Amino acid sequence: MDKKKLAKVFKAFGDENRLKILDLIKDEEKCACKLLDELHISQSTLSHHMKVLGDAEIINFRKDGKWTHYSINSQGLDRMIEVLNTINSKK
Repeated sequence: MDKKKLAKVFKAFGDENRLKILDLIKDEEKCACKLLDELHISQSTLSHHMKVLGDAEIINFRKDGKWTHYSINSQGLDRMIEVLNTINSKK
């Protein structure tokens, strides 16, 4: 993974709200409307966080009418685990 991509991933994990979002969608896909209800943040704030998570390839999304549904991108998380294991093995 190149350094620029790696920085995006670490940025995504570096915010409390984004960690809350990941916790909310870890077991099942959730609609943005549900996330807004649970997080008590504005739609624009949620969109910003989801863009950061999407740019890091940590989440998947799909449109359904006017709403977007979000889920964990397990392949993206697997790549992140591989990177961390690589960093850890160089000790």
